[in-house]
Amino acid sequence: MSQLVTAPSLKEFFKALLEEVIRRQKLAVGETTEFYLVNLLSEFACTDNLFSKGEDGRKEQEPLAVLYHRSLLQQRDERIRTLRRLGDVSLYQAGFFSGALRDSAVGQDYYIQMGGAAYGQLADLAPAAGFAAVYRELSARFRALVDVLEEIAARGLVHNGPSGALKVYESWVRTGNDKLEQVLVDAGLVLPKGLPN
Repeated sequence: MSQLVTAPSLKEFFKALLEEVIRRQKLAVGETTEFYLVNLLSEFACTDNLFSKGEDGRKEQEPLAVLYHRSLLQQRDERIRTLRRLGDVSLYQAGFFSGALRDSAVGQDYYIQMGGAAYGQLADLAPAAGFAAVYRELSARFRALVDVLEEIAARGLVHNGPSGALKVYESWVRTGNDKLEQVLVDAGLVLPKGLPN
């Protein structure tokens, strides 16, 4: 049975959840980077924002390689927007859809490499007074931030009912991921290591 979660706003909900998971994973993240991640989570809570309009006006998801290629052909300001989109989409998808990506042709590592590289290039292009330090941190800690988003997604699935909990359990059995195991332990669905069955 799903639970109703109340929070003053979506951003405050994600801020509290992000802080909890970052603390649990013992990851140090700058305040501005945390703010950026909260906004990213809030934006992609509406899944339509993962898609862009195609030439025929329909929503489509552009392949990461197409976004990257387009960025190479663009002037600085447009290139910044495209690289940011590439980094944001890569980070969100690598974290929230990690299970599906493990079974895909390109895999989660592809998203991690593309997103980390996009944020790295973005840090070089962004004005020094702007978000350059944030993009640099996102690039340097991309893998760790994917783990944070993966745990946030798993926590949401577990509280979304039996089918969501089963997905997290199956992913944990397949991967042996300690973070997924902790989500299941916290939800009371599996016993912590070392306790008798």
